[in-house]
Amino acid sequence: MQNAQQQFKLFSESLQLSVEDRGTGKVFLVLHGGAGPASVAGLAEALAKDARAIVPTHPGFAGQPRPSWFRRLDDLVLAYLALLERLDLNDVVIIGNSIGGWIAAEMALRHSPRIAAIVLLNAVGIDADPEGRGIENPMAVPPEKRAALAFHDPKRFALLPQNPTALAIMAENQKALMTYAGEHYMHDPGLRARLAGVDVPALVIWGASDGIADIEYGRRFAESIPGSRFQVIAEAGHFPHIEKLDEVLGSIGAFSAVEQ
Repeated sequence: MQNAQQQFKLFSESLQLSVEDRGTGKVFLVLHGGAGPASVAGLAEALAKDARAIVPTHPGFAGQPRPSWFRRLDDLVLAYLALLERLDLNDVVIIGNSIGGWIAAEMALRHSPRIAAIVLLNAVGIDADPEGRGIENPMAVPPEKRAALAFHDPKRFALLPQNPTALAIMAENQKALMTYAGEHYMHDPGLRARLAGVDVPALVIWGASDGIADIEYGRRFAESIPGSRFQVIAEAGHFPHIEKLDEVLGSIGAFSAVEQ
């Protein structure tokens, strides 16, 4: 299947889910963060050269509808587990960035036999060390400072909207993100303890220059998952797959080959 954009109805036809499905071979489910599906498009395209990359758009992002009842992170988790069933996928490696990493971790905790491994790219979802920095909300700082939180080299890589339509989509993305973020901003206070139950291989990749969830937060995340591997990507921020795509691809490829 090549470059197919599909619409699925899940949960008794009440949820419409937009999914891009490209490439063939080993399956990667790629889950975007608050920047929307465009932020993982380059990663998915690169993966699809030698594998199958499935990229859903979270309801409420990029102009996609979100039912009023669909508002919890667990709703996303259950939707994507249902998607694996609908597509009859096996040995799936889930790759998640930011809140997409949180979703990936929660999916692993459901112990679906269809999931082979998870790769977390600067994920959020756990509490910060009380002695360390918390999770920064980029929307709480002036616009000119947001890119510096997210990128090592913001002048080169910042995802800046280019027209009013793009600005509107960005605003809607942030609105949807805050809906899913939960009572405690971008984390579940109980998740770190529950991560001890992850029983699939996990690779935690972290951009060293992340100003949203810093490297110590990443190390805390990795240490919470039994047997996980922690890899730091130099000269990259919250989106290491954008700033250092080749390095991230190499790490994912090596990890997936070992875990097959």
